[in-house]
Amino acid sequence: MDRRLFVRTWTLALCLATLVLPALAAAQGSPRIAITLPAQNALLREGPTVRGDALLADAQLRDLVRNGFPARFSFRVELWSAGGFFNDLEASTAWDVIVRYDPLEKVYEVVRIAGNQAVTLGKFTDPEAAGNAVGRPVRVPLNAPSQSRYYYAATLDVEVLSLSDLDELERWLRGELRPAVSGRRNPGTALTRGVRTLVVRLLGGTKRHFEAKTGTFKP
Repeated sequence: MDRRLFVRTWTLALCLATLVLPALAAAQGSPRIAITLPAQNALLREGPTVRGDALLADAQLRDLVRNGFPARFSFRVELWSAGGFFNDLEASTAWDVIVRYDPLEKVYEVVRIAGNQAVTLGKFTDPEAAGNAVGRPVRVPLNAPSQSRYYYAATLDVEVLSLSDLDELERWLRGELRPAVSGRRNPGTALTRGVRTLVVRLLGGTKRHFEAKTGTFKP
């Protein structure tokens, strides 16, 4: 190999490493979810508690939110019965938490969406406080129904909203039940949509997946 080409190749590799390694370190930080059982005498009446820690600790994700790309935290909790050759899914529930940055108020708005209900969890100037609101403990209404053996499994998927999701979220939060059909758009919309599409495609690696589960228990 030509020496000059070899040097250029290694220089490029070192530059890429300088850019990529910090992002990998951020992705491998401390964000996590945890799921805990209620007291033994309440297993038939209450479900588990799910909470998240440092959910906005990823610097790349914080930067995206700060620059106009809301993040969606999709929680799902499942109740499984254990026994025999296969485990069976008995019940499940899911909810989303949306974090978006308001540049006018300079705050992070956190909204929990479950079904058709949306609850504002607060507005925060500090991204760490917004992350704490996202991971706020939630008592999940999935109680074990009988004297069998069970366990709970929880998952959390974190992603930057896609272009269509951004449009849908904005309409939904404005109280619009369906998209406008007049065909009129803001002159800057096409450029904005194009930039957002490009950025979202480039940032496909921002998706994060977390899992947690309890031990097997018998009510």
